[in-house]
Amino acid sequence: MAISRRLFVGAVAASSTSFALAAHSGTANAAPAPAAAAASAPPVEPYYRIPVTTSDTPEELVAKAARVRPTERQITWQRLEKTAFLHFGVNTFTGLEWGTGDEDPDVFQPVGLDTDQWARALRDGGFRLAILTVKHHDGFVLYPSRYTRHSVVSSSWQDGRGDVLRSFADSMRRHGIKVGVYVSPADENQYLHGVYANGSARTTHTVPTLTEGDDRASEELRTFELQGTDYGAYMLNQLYEVLTEYGPIDEVWFDGAQGRIPPDKVERYDWDSWYELVRTLAPDASVAVSGPDVRWVGNEGGLAREDEWSVVPVKEKDYGRTDYALHYEAADQGSRAALVEAQPLAQYLQWWPAECDVSIRPGWFYHADQQPKTVEQLTDIWFRSVGRNSVLLLNIPPDQQGRLPDADVTVLREFRERTERELPQDLARGARAWGDGRRPGRAVDGDPDTAWTAPAPAKGTLTVDLGRDRAVDRIRLAEDVRQGQQVESAVVEARTDAGWQRIAEVGTIGASRILALPAPVTARQWRLRILGSRETASISGFELHRSRV
Repeated sequence: MAISRRLFVGAVAASSTSFALAAHSGTANAAPAPAAAAASAPPVEPYYRIPVTTSDTPEELVAKAARVRPTERQITWQRLEKTAFLHFGVNTFTGLEWGTGDEDPDVFQPVGLDTDQWARALRDGGFRLAILTVKHHDGFVLYPSRYTRHSVVSSSWQDGRGDVLRSFADSMRRHGIKVGVYVSPADENQYLHGVYANGSARTTHTVPTLTEGDDRASEELRTFELQGTDYGAYMLNQLYEVLTEYGPIDEVWFDGAQGRIPPDKVERYDWDSWYELVRTLAPDASVAVSGPDVRWVGNEGGLAREDEWSVVPVKEKDYGRTDYALHYEAADQGSRAALVEAQPLAQYLQWWPAECDVSIRPGWFYHADQQPKTVEQLTDIWFRSVGRNSVLLLNIPPDQQGRLPDADVTVLREFRERTERELPQDLARGARAWGDGRRPGRAVDGDPDTAWTAPAPAKGTLTVDLGRDRAVDRIRLAEDVRQGQQVESAVVEARTDAGWQRIAEVGTIGASRILALPAPVTARQWRLRILGSRETASISGFELHRSRV
């Protein structure tokens, strides 16, 4: 189930449709003008996305990038740091990673389903949001949808009255975990039924579209008139069910896979209508990773780039879907050089932070002959995802009984304990701090919403005194991303008997940058020096730790 197939297989014809920022952002930000009008537009205020043109100079590109700001939902999502994925469905029982759509629904028999066990394991593993595969590429649906029989209603499990999504959502909330849903755009079953990729034109559909004997017929429903193909309307109706009947949804996860169908059969997804429905029915939900809020990092190993920018050049296609201007696997997505390289194709500079997805096992679905990654492997991934301005999305697949395997549960708990030992007590918390700029103490007060402000771009020094010599081998830095992502180069230094010594250097910081020193360094005074930034840097976190590993 390689994500390179899930995200980018199929036609990607350009579209002139531009989905307004107001529908994307969920904030008071107004929608900027389309790229074609940007040349004559007045100076751009800070936005979640800012138009660019081929006439922008390199300096103007950097200045625009410095003014891009995240939305509140993006800030909330970034602070989760790690989220959970649960791939579960007919593939769990057939042994496939990508189902065929013609499976007998009765193969789905999770006779020991225990979503409370999932929730306890995720809570003990330190997760605060979990995403369930409500529908995967095979089209089998884990709740009793009114729009297909290829679902739990056609299984003898619980006499056809089972509802995995209901159980999942209730259990997660009961244990303090936010609820996310993955509804696959690809659908092999609907292709077999002549709905997916049938060549139908986009027409206006009333959503929800009531079915024969619909139990909602007597209700006063909130309805929408939205554009879609036959299959686009099918997706809209299922999204309506999920977003109105299962409580608050905090993340909606789409990929962009085309079904494994003949190459001349392509379904152009109705992203604009899907986004509009999600934004209206779940205004606080992040839309990832074929979505405007969160992007796929570009690999399935859970690894971010060494310097991961949250502001990247993007373009729109396929009815308003946000996509990379540069290739998604490019090693550099947001530096000054990357902004210039992307300029011929880019329409916007957008706050589009990276999500790093990886499975705890080799496959995305459960296979009895596979074993989970070790704590050491997961910790390395954590340093190279959460520690590089990204969010880790870790898949933990339930087994055929409907439980998370004991081995995986143990690894999850030990993984949380290990990361806590990597960053135990912050030795700099509340320490005496001074430097140029404003409010140096706010970088060490533990509050992500307060910050030391450097005096000017490309300069600034913040010094902290720990009160006595302390050994340090882990450093965590954070920018106040409400002020954008600005730092391009910085160093951390310690004052030893030989004077100020350079201990570590970084390029980007962003929401979180974690540095592991090869050996502990003992010093009383430590300092952070900003060597390069786009606009004035705002540092909300300068943490010093001695690991216990």
